[in-house]
Amino acid sequence: MSEENFINQGYIEGLLEDAKNTSDAEIQRILDKAERFEGLNHVEIASLLTTKNSAYIGRIFSIAGNIKRHIYGNRIVLFAPLYVSDYCVNRCAYCSYNCGHEFGRRKLTMDEIREEVKILEQMGHKRIAMEAGEHDAECPIDYILECMHTIYDMKFENGAIRRINVNIAATTVENFKKLNDVGIGTYILFQETYHQPTYDKVHVSGPKKNYAYHLTAFDRAHQGGIDDVGGGVLFGLADPYFEVLGLMIHNEHLEKEFNVGFHTISVPRLCPAAGMNISEFPHLVDDETFERIVAIIRLAVPFTGMILSTRENHAMRKKLLQLGISQISAGSSTEVGGYAKRKRNEESNPQFFVNDERTAPEIITELMDDDYIPSFCTACYRSGRTGDRFMSLAKSGQIKNVCLPNALMTLCEYSTDYGDAAFKEKAAAIIARNIPGIANEKIRIKTQNNVEKISHNGERDFYV
Repeated sequence: MSEENFINQGYIEGLLEDAKNTSDAEIQRILDKAERFEGLNHVEIASLLTTKNSAYIGRIFSIAGNIKRHIYGNRIVLFAPLYVSDYCVNRCAYCSYNCGHEFGRRKLTMDEIREEVKILEQMGHKRIAMEAGEHDAECPIDYILECMHTIYDMKFENGAIRRINVNIAATTVENFKKLNDVGIGTYILFQETYHQPTYDKVHVSGPKKNYAYHLTAFDRAHQGGIDDVGGGVLFGLADPYFEVLGLMIHNEHLEKEFNVGFHTISVPRLCPAAGMNISEFPHLVDDETFERIVAIIRLAVPFTGMILSTRENHAMRKKLLQLGISQISAGSSTEVGGYAKRKRNEESNPQFFVNDERTAPEIITELMDDDYIPSFCTACYRSGRTGDRFMSLAKSGQIKNVCLPNALMTLCEYSTDYGDAAFKEKAAAIIARNIPGIANEKIRIKTQNNVEKISHNGERDFYV
């Protein structure tokens, strides 16, 4: 297939139909393979998606939990979105930014960016996902670059935003080079749906209507030097099993062309938003199916980060952390200027309505109560461990000697800078309990020394 049609609708639909007849022996083989942390190809994934055998489904969940614990331990990476502009020229049926919707649109000035970032930093965040609608006149690439420069130039007593992931529309190789030069973390783009008839229907007009151009954005990102890319779909637009296979085939395409697949996969579900009627979408995904999808993706790509946003409620987020989610947002606002508006108790106009409205400290505290290590780490990006270099380290198992120490040191930073007495005591206990789990003796000793420097001397930003 050419680079623009590696997603074949008839092939995927036929594969899902054929997979219903997968033998018991073959499914056992697939699950045994997943249990060895070897990952799965899209044909194998189809068999797991279509099985109705409760014993196999139970084993899928069990293996997903084992993979999560073995590869990621009890670390959970935290981030927050930062919406900088809601101007958009696209007419997308599922989105409140739809250009046909009448509301007072805005983009942030650099002073407003600084105000938002100051609030985010006060929440303890070091990693943000910058979000913007598509509008070349109001929100050109130069504006996005200026936002990034402004954010990276900000320094606070307790540190700075250390990693900016960017979620903007599909663009050119030249623009991806510009993003890379400024220091983008991960380029994030959701295909929304891999099912082209659905894609054509929900993208009524605008440049985003070009399915092939959108689909090949990651190819251009790689050509522009960005080797950390994050994919996803908006579950609820089309058959969710079709979407999972689309994601996996896309991942295989990137591995074939660039030797590295998705750095992260996001799993947002369609949820209510201003200007759209959710009842008009016939493929909404129920909780049971959604949990199974998350678990199967974890089996398929054991070393790929999985992201869950505040579209999901507290209970679902808690459950999915056990099945494979490794990154979550905390204290999120999904509107332009939303953090400052929330601080001033002003009326909100979000892109979508969040279902987990807990504050960042509440989420972080519960993570610790559930024996997770909240991590604010950005070390791999800053150390050049991106793309295939990161995946090689992850697959070798050596990533544990990096991620656990960095998680503990950033938790110590957070606790020292933002925690009250009770929080500090809780964090100190978690850190003390987990330092012995660092296998490399030199790194274990270094981590212990750095924790003492952070908590006693006020030193900052240690990482390995």
